[in-house]
Amino acid sequence: MTTTLSPKATTASPITPGVQRTLKNRVSIPETISHTFTMAYRGLLKIKRTPEQLFDVTLQPIIFTVMFVYIFGGAISGDIPSYLPIIIPGILVQTVITGSIVTGVQLREDMDKGVFDRFRSLPIARIAPLSGALLADTLRYAIATTITLGMGFLMGFRPEGGFGGVLVAALLVIACSWGLSWIFAFFGVIARTASSVQGISMLVLFPLTFLSGAFAPTDTMPDWLQTVVAYNPVTHLVNAARELMNTGVFGADAWLTLLGAAVIVAIFAPLTVKAYMRKA
Repeated sequence: MTTTLSPKATTASPITPGVQRTLKNRVSIPETISHTFTMAYRGLLKIKRTPEQLFDVTLQPIIFTVMFVYIFGGAISGDIPSYLPIIIPGILVQTVITGSIVTGVQLREDMDKGVFDRFRSLPIARIAPLSGALLADTLRYAIATTITLGMGFLMGFRPEGGFGGVLVAALLVIACSWGLSWIFAFFGVIARTASSVQGISMLVLFPLTFLSGAFAPTDTMPDWLQTVVAYNPVTHLVNAARELMNTGVFGADAWLTLLGAAVIVAIFAPLTVKAYMRKA
């Protein structure tokens, strides 16, 4: 019995030997963006399958808003309606940037499980597994923002900056938190355990949030503390969000926070990728 080859089989293009192929060791910007969104989709699937990881950004805004408003509202501003324009932007900033700590913790957990070893062996952009995970976490920031503002509206918060001012303030806080999350991603790469990442991050972030103008006016603080608060980057973010919500003005604090976020990404994104390639 004989077998005849079809004309298509006999005219198929030959396989180019590996030594004759043109290989590249760099990924283009469009490919990097595509890989990032693919990894972000993976992060969204993780949230879908383990929704309990959203408890912090769903319960914390409710608890903190109710607690601060009803405990400190009368003491600081005389009544609750007068305190809401001060505290809601502060709670928003505190909740969202605290949620960015989870980025480093989950990154360390994935690396401990060997997931990123597989990613490192794939022909993808080196930054994609990291930037994709951070991009997926913006959903967490959006949820925390929505719940915080919703609680404020239920308590009577009526921002004079209008819908546009509130929207821009929310986007500003989310963008700056995404930039800040690169610091915690760096901690996640270099730390040994997920618990140490959380401990280091909280040690850094809690003084920054509470030693700011997020929860109370700064004019009654001691002079030395006012100096500390004035140079605290969280203070500028809170002031920017407060100004946008209450007046609708995109002022100097807003530009300064955007510049600060860009500097953080420019410094910590390369450091994180380098450490990830060395230790993942």
